[in-house]
Amino acid sequence: MAVDLVHCTDEQLAAEAAREISDGPAFVALVERFRERVWRICFRLLNNEQDAADAAQEVFLKLFLHRARFAGRSKYATWVHAIAVKTCLATRRSRGRRQRHENVGSEAEWESRQPARPSAPQGLTMDLLKMLETLDDEDRALLLLKYAEAYEYEELAAIFEISVSACKMRISRAREKLQSRFPES
Repeated sequence: MAVDLVHCTDEQLAAEAAREISDGPAFVALVERFRERVWRICFRLLNNEQDAADAAQEVFLKLFLHRARFAGRSKYATWVHAIAVKTCLATRRSRGRRQRHENVGSEAEWESRQPARPSAPQGLTMDLLKMLETLDDEDRALLLLKYAEAYEYEELAAIFEISVSACKMRISRAREKLQSRFPES
């Protein structure tokens, strides 16, 4: 019996994809449903188009390889987004290690060789992305997903595998860190 893929829920498609031997129509339908959202999450967390495209591709490869592991304890979308977030955090960590190894001189040395730059005009604030970069990767991801992607606390708690109250506390503390580091922003 053929399954009507267009009207299936994500969870029904995931169950059907788990039964498919390869990347059959149910898995392809899931990729189409989540392609834009996964790429957007990856782009927000990695802040680079090429890295986002690479991470999104890795996310869909993981979804394919582990398609039978979805247990239904959360919404399928939450499971997909958790894989995307974890993939991006791992990418940021490895990129950070790679960049540290690639840096020949210290930042101070590099700065001293740069031409003088005019200071920012009075009253202008630092770019929000640069501000977010001062946070650790998970706190940055929590804030981006909460405020840029409008995730609910319950979804974030499931993605980061923490309680809802811990999620609220971490977001509150991350905001406090930003406010203390950038009081005029």
